Amino acid sequence: MKTLSQVLHSIKPAYKNKMEEAQKRLDDLAKPIGSLGRLEEIAVKLAGITGALNNDLQKKCTVVMAADNGIYEEGVSACPQSITTAQTINFLKGLTGISVLSKHAGADIRVVDIGINNDIEYPGLISRKIRKGTSNMAKGAAMSREEAVRALETGIEIVGQLYEEGYKLLGTGEMGICNTSTSSAVVMSFTGCSAKEAVGKGAGLTEEGFENKKRVISKAISINNIDTNNPHNNDPLDVVSKVGGFDIAGLAGCFLGAAYYRLPIVIDGFISSAAALLAYKLNPLVTDFMIPSHCSEEAGYKLAIKELGLEPVLNLNMRLGEGTGCPLMFNIIEAAQAVISNMATFDEASIVNDFLIDIRK
Repeated sequence: MKTLSQVLHSIKPAYKNKMEEAQKRLDDLAKPIGSLGRLEEIAVKLAGITGALNNDLQKKCTVVMAADNGIYEEGVSACPQSITTAQTINFLKGLTGISVLSKHAGADIRVVDIGINNDIEYPGLISRKIRKGTSNMAKGAAMSREEAVRALETGIEIVGQLYEEGYKLLGTGEMGICNTSTSSAVVMSFTGCSAKEAVGKGAGLTEEGFENKKRVISKAISINNIDTNNPHNNDPLDVVSKVGGFDIAGLAGCFLGAAYYRLPIVIDGFISSAAALLAYKLNPLVTDFMIPSHCSEEAGYKLAIKELGLEPVLNLNMRLGEGTGCPLMFNIIEAAQAVISNMATFDEASIVNDFLIDIRK
């Protein structure tokens, strides 16, 4: 298994020459220059990731990391913690949003128990439990630094296995009561923003519960001595170990692993974007391999995606999580690949194109 250190020091950037080659082909296709917008951008990005203009993306999978969070003790969620266990099993039964949408898209899912607060076994469940949930970050560090590294390396390991199985396109999903709280804390730590800016109502809190959630998250950051006044100098492992979750760390490992194995990987919603931000803080090159899906309705999502320098493609007013944006985005990515692979150029279509103006300029 690849270690975190090995992966961090081995990631290479996108192939710029292939991106230029892809852009030239797209500009030569029988259409007004730039008229397919974001589809063209995605096709160029794919070429930079894989080093090829033609990519077979039929084998695709979303990794769902499931874990519980000790901050539950502080009453920051309206949901019972038992839902983490129940929904993890329902993923594998095919009953959840990510299950249904993945089936519709012809995609698979891999469900990983990386820290559920329960003894759980079910056919198909990948058991990589660090321990039964994190500690309460409002009273101290959520996990040890060593546990954070293990969680990151778990994500890397899962992606390595998928790579060996021939998967070409990945997504990132999660399940864990209170993981909007941990995600908010991570985003606040990395951006220096306030709880008012980063914290949302999650699965649905009363106004009183919402105010409590903001207070608790701010307290957790304070007692863990995270300097949000100088966020860019923070140690990423320090941040995730103190106020993160096993699911966030595991997904960050997936993003790092995808960059290492040169696979395109899709960002889902808020929790996924927080994990992407953690991966970016560990190695900025990972954004070359990330493709955002939808614009989550959760408050902190826009802060995270802006910090990453990325822009979501879809705006569907979604906030479910689980990875549900990924199979929807898989369809768009495959469409982008079909454009560059299958459309005819002006020469192939016997059309003279000397009348065209590049409308992008």
